[in-house]
Amino acid sequence: MKSLQELYRIGRGPSSSHTMGPDRAARRFGAEHPDADEYMITLYGSLAKTALGHMTDKAIREALSPKPVNITIDQFTTDLPHPNTMDFIAIKDLKVVDKWRVMSIGGGAIRIEGKPHMDSPDFYKEKNFTQIKEYCEKNHLRLYEYVMQAEGPEICDYLDNVWHQMKLSIKEGLKATGILEGGLQLQRKARYLYSQKHMDESPSTKENRLVCSYAFAVSEQNAGGGIVVTAPTCGSCGVLPAVLKYMQERNGFSDKDIVKALAAAGVIGNVIKTNASISGAECGCQAEIGSACSMASAGLAELFGMDLDQIEYAAEVAMEHHLGLTCDPIMGLVQIPCIERNAVAAMRAINSVSLANFLTHTRKISFDVVVETMYETGRDLFSKYRETSEGGLAIKYNKV
Repeated sequence: MKSLQELYRIGRGPSSSHTMGPDRAARRFGAEHPDADEYMITLYGSLAKTALGHMTDKAIREALSPKPVNITIDQFTTDLPHPNTMDFIAIKDLKVVDKWRVMSIGGGAIRIEGKPHMDSPDFYKEKNFTQIKEYCEKNHLRLYEYVMQAEGPEICDYLDNVWHQMKLSIKEGLKATGILEGGLQLQRKARYLYSQKHMDESPSTKENRLVCSYAFAVSEQNAGGGIVVTAPTCGSCGVLPAVLKYMQERNGFSDKDIVKALAAAGVIGNVIKTNASISGAECGCQAEIGSACSMASAGLAELFGMDLDQIEYAAEVAMEHHLGLTCDPIMGLVQIPCIERNAVAAMRAINSVSLANFLTHTRKISFDVVVETMYETGRDLFSKYRETSEGGLAIKYNKV
């Protein structure tokens, strides 16, 4: 498994696979061919079908600026190595000097066909949660200690920066008002939701309101093209920070405690990314929001000092009850239903931890099994339910 720095990426929204990934690919290709006269890029699959809503073309042009960039949208080629496939061609003196086929595989990560040497190195020998749990139990390690043993103390500094950006995204999102760009005329709601407190508000209502307002704040920042942290993707970036921010305020956890929680959450995200997918274009929204909910559940369980079995159960419950969730963004924008889903998943993460606190000894399903099931379910989904805006709410909205 890769470093958590490959999972938690700080960058500009609205989409990790459709904005951050293409941006990263374009910058790497441009750096390899700085003397090219122009670049030709072809977008396929989900990238082609939602390019405008996700600002894919804008990200690529800015990354390769000031050179001329010719972008072709190919919505018809189906024989692809990944739903998010791009071809990059460098032109010099009217001749093709190089061509890359790049897959944006989710969370801002890319894979370049035929260039394995350009992949980031592995930091973890263990490949699934069963192996990780066995190793931790044998060596008397908590999940955050397992991370620090594998990556060294510098990962703590990186996660501290991640937490700083998460809090900043919440702060900025709670201040922002107005209409989100894109054509849906969607009003920002985070600030309104945060301010709707009542004198007779029950503790449970207050928790729901604050957690959801934090999730809305980050998700709206992402939808507006602001700076966020992939957790594990841009489309699901509001879940984990919302849960951790609320619990820090309620219980007085230190930033150091939060870093440990982020490490534990990262292990869960890495297991999913390694053994299944965190890409909505590959496996639907269960791979994004479901993964974020699992990560938030594991992070919260670590924050509360729960044992490995309880952490696993919390993460498993969170993913299990997102199985089959489709990715059907209206107009290709990361707005409806994406923003509300972040808020709902944040509350579900808290509920999953509550169940794990009482029912871990009764569980029948392992986390590895539910991850495998998610992947198989996602691959069985029709393509119109995998980030193409060709099914579900995306087409029903246009008929209203």
